[in-house]
Amino acid sequence: MSDTTANGGAGLANASHSVAAYDVDAVNSAARRRLYKARAPIYPKLVRGFYRRLKWFVLCATLGVYYILPWVRWPRGPGAPDQAILVDFPHRRFYFFFIELWPDELYYLTGLLVIAALSLFLATALFGRIWCGYSCPQTVWTDLFIAVERLVEGDRNQRIKLAKQKWNAEKIGKKALKHGLWLLIGAATGGAWIFYFHDAPTIFPQLFTGEAPFTAYFFLGLLTLTTYIFAGSMREQVCTYMCPWPRIQAALTDAETLQVTYKRDRGEPRGAHKKGQSWEGRGDCVDCKACVAACPMGIDIRDGAQLECINCALCIDACDEIMEKVGRPRRLIGYDTDKNIDRRAKGQKPATRLVRARTILYAVLLLAISSVMAWSLANRQTLEVDALRDRTPPFVRLSDGSIRNAFTIKIVNRARGERPLVFRVDADRPVKLSAVGETVEGDHAEIVAPSDDVRSMRIFVTVPPRSADHATFPLTFTLVDPKTGEKATRRSTFLTEAR
Repeated sequence: MSDTTANGGAGLANASHSVAAYDVDAVNSAARRRLYKARAPIYPKLVRGFYRRLKWFVLCATLGVYYILPWVRWPRGPGAPDQAILVDFPHRRFYFFFIELWPDELYYLTGLLVIAALSLFLATALFGRIWCGYSCPQTVWTDLFIAVERLVEGDRNQRIKLAKQKWNAEKIGKKALKHGLWLLIGAATGGAWIFYFHDAPTIFPQLFTGEAPFTAYFFLGLLTLTTYIFAGSMREQVCTYMCPWPRIQAALTDAETLQVTYKRDRGEPRGAHKKGQSWEGRGDCVDCKACVAACPMGIDIRDGAQLECINCALCIDACDEIMEKVGRPRRLIGYDTDKNIDRRAKGQKPATRLVRARTILYAVLLLAISSVMAWSLANRQTLEVDALRDRTPPFVRLSDGSIRNAFTIKIVNRARGERPLVFRVDADRPVKLSAVGETVEGDHAEIVAPSDDVRSMRIFVTVPPRSADHATFPLTFTLVDPKTGEKATRRSTFLTEAR
């Protein structure tokens, strides 16, 4: 009897162990399945109001600038491109209206990026993620794609109904039309990007005749595909999972930052409200979820500050419409601060403090760097000279005992049109200047610099024997435009035999 019981107990233990092992495997398998959540499609509802109109205005303005700017002309003279904004890789130039940058002036682009970053920091510290909600390319193109989707398939309820509908001629036709329009927008986006790197009127017909370079077709396809996928399929996932800005902006805001906020001190406790009922002892929120239906990110603003919220403010318009219907004040959702919510909860008067330590810091840095950039551009030299010494041999002793150094002079003329220039060498002792292919008169040579180009010139500096009494002595090469008075200098050293 005891043996049977023992065997039965062992069998029960083995069975329990097997069940436990099975349960662990099932739990692990379920955990793996839940590691990545499938995307739930979001169908934002069209709302009307101030912020929706503002977003339409920003969308039209930003897309208009992006698509139209490559076609704007800016006359620069013979031999120069007349496109207002052009990145000219073959000729190593960047044109921005009246500004022309050379490869060695890319620090201006660095300064521009720093200014853009500080502007974004300041705007975020003042108004939260205002960039994400209105001007970010992902937001703008997604808004455009949703507008096309709404035009073809209808508003929120119609789109949800169409998604659940079985595939038939109507559904196939609407889906094909929508995706076709999306691809056209993507192609226009990629084409406009190409126009910033080629002359737009020239390359536009070449794209259709097959004469455009391979890189143009490559980037046209790449930008078409990314625009179509990011704005058509991924949408809010780009903002939530791919963009680093939601993680960074939390460090730039504080309790005094104005951002889209659900005023919980006024809205809670929430609940359904029937006409004629008293508002005593309850909040203004009727829990209609209009703010959720309008949100392109599919979140509930009433849950507080969230990583996914881009501060597009569409929930403000949606809530205002409901508040008007139920006879309550607007802006239950609006631009507000966490500090103001606390102030109202304590019976204090709300206040807006835009001037704070961090906003002052960002503003001062922005002003300082912008001033330096503006001063640098205003005083940008169009004339430069550089001197490269021959290294082998570093000097030559001539038959009369004099010593000669050879240099290659690089002359940079950033101005349009040829410029007659005077080149001379200055030293603390007598020197003789000679140049290959140039006429030298005394201590200077008269040369011509080509328009918007760099030219090289070979020169020789000779010191008589009686003056070469030191191992080295300084030289200064000077280039002067006698017409404008602009001057460029470069210091160097004359090498002789060590004494």
